[in-house]
Amino acid sequence: MSTALDLDPAPLDRAVGELGARAGAWTVTPLSERIALLERMLPRTAAGAPAMAPAPAPAKGYAGDSAWAAEDWVAAPWALARTVTAYLHTLRRIEDGRTPVPARAVRATDTRTVVDVFPATATDRLLLNGFTAEVCTRPGTTPEQVLARAAGEYRGRPGEPAVALILGAGNVAAITPLDILHKLYAEGQVALAKMNPVNAYLRPHFEAVFAEFIEQGWVRFVDGGAAEGAYLTAHDGVDTIHVTGSERTHDAIVWGTDERAEERRQAGTPVNDKPFTSELGGVSPCIVTPGPWSAADLRFQAEHIVTSKLNNSGHNCVATQILVVPRDWDGTERLLAEIRRLLRALPPRADYYPGAADRIAAVAGDRAESYGEDACRALVPDVPVDGAVDGAVDGDGAVDGDDPMLGVEVFASALGVVRLPGDDAAQFLDAAVEFANDRLPGTLGATLLVHPRTERTHRAAVDRAIASLRYGTLGVNCWSAFGFLLGSTPWGAFPGHSRQDIGSGIGFVHNAYLLEDVEKTVLRAPFAPAPRGLFTGSPSLSPRPPYFVTNRTGRTTMRRLTAYAADGKAWRLAGILASAVRG
Repeated sequence: MSTALDLDPAPLDRAVGELGARAGAWTVTPLSERIALLERMLPRTAAGAPAMAPAPAPAKGYAGDSAWAAEDWVAAPWALARTVTAYLHTLRRIEDGRTPVPARAVRATDTRTVVDVFPATATDRLLLNGFTAEVCTRPGTTPEQVLARAAGEYRGRPGEPAVALILGAGNVAAITPLDILHKLYAEGQVALAKMNPVNAYLRPHFEAVFAEFIEQGWVRFVDGGAAEGAYLTAHDGVDTIHVTGSERTHDAIVWGTDERAEERRQAGTPVNDKPFTSELGGVSPCIVTPGPWSAADLRFQAEHIVTSKLNNSGHNCVATQILVVPRDWDGTERLLAEIRRLLRALPPRADYYPGAADRIAAVAGDRAESYGEDACRALVPDVPVDGAVDGAVDGDGAVDGDDPMLGVEVFASALGVVRLPGDDAAQFLDAAVEFANDRLPGTLGATLLVHPRTERTHRAAVDRAIASLRYGTLGVNCWSAFGFLLGSTPWGAFPGHSRQDIGSGIGFVHNAYLLEDVEKTVLRAPFAPAPRGLFTGSPSLSPRPPYFVTNRTGRTTMRRLTAYAADGKAWRLAGILASAVRG
């Protein structure tokens, strides 16, 4: 990693200057050409996918044909192709003179205006049958305002030419290219992406995909570490900044790192006052609602929970860190037994992200149960919650006196279990929502598991929980991270953070419908896979999701899904479904 002493500013200055010179040309690029650029980008994505998807495997410690490698198809070429097609869906509607989002998809509820954003097409309904997503807008927003404000960049309110700096994330491959697309197509800004040193090996793959944008001077990639990042954030030619990372990274940029940084933060006098958006993670919960779970339900949802922890070795901003379970439910110990079985049985892999072992040791310590060939998977089966909810918050976001599992994002393969009281589902949900909202730092994503029969019996309590959880993405029987992948679902922290108290960040990306006034996204998925969903009250055609770490054909299914997302050829559907049902 370079330091300020050996920093060479020339390539950075050149990249900023070239983008600045071409920013105005992007602003006036007509809609038809913007659409054509995305259409021509899809074949490059498909052509590059066989090389892009296996690229992370050596760095992450497994073979390119490992079962773990399915996640690299999900989180790179498929997510990229999926998001490009989501933008195309919206932009073609605008080109045809229609509203960005269909008027029938926008509806008023008792408390919010809600926009149904998924499924959007017939193939969405087929390939992700039973999955839905709705965007809840901020209180006071009317359906008429939603329809009028969407896609202002293309409906008479274009932005000013600007150079956006994107400080790329080192964990998930798709983060950087999806942020570039957002800056280009949602905000009308040209993009300078600084690769993270952890996954800088992806740069040639991204440059191939964005080749036409690079040729036109609208996208540039640079390498470097903290010194290059600091230089660019302060560069006079950079107009806006977007970062995926930690609260500490944000505060270092905005308030500085010297002895006066805290004084500036308290006074609201930043050293860098450029427009700044961010996605900064937190301590994400998965809430397990008690109900009539069968043995098969316990096994399936254990696979779901373990996926939300072990995907990418837990190096995800919304990896489940705290499993919130009912203290007195007879299913709790059976569920934990299934989780332990999976932690023990799954193939070994390393926690590759820098500092992972130290973070696990700091938050889990000697009380953790260790699993895996190298004992790299930690389970803390009973995290105490005796600290006061209204206690002071320390520098890491934790309530004074709280267990470190509740206050520090571990960003590795450690899972903590919190047991809360509640004589029935309604009481438990009220306690779990209060705990998640008031005790856990971060508002990026949360997951709620609830049996369909429980939801029908306790409809008011479940609806209250969904409405009350303050997270930018809430997954109901669906890991919240799935919202990162769809393109049509805005991705970011629940609104309310400020520069001085940044929390999980400010702003939304991946917002292909180009909506304004977003508060949160609510995802739903079938509680059980086909055909068993018929008997649980969640009928669908969807088998075990290909992104589950237990899926036997996940890599093949995702490879075929990527090809279909890029070219839409109907003959591919049979092969996708044949692979999916064997998973």
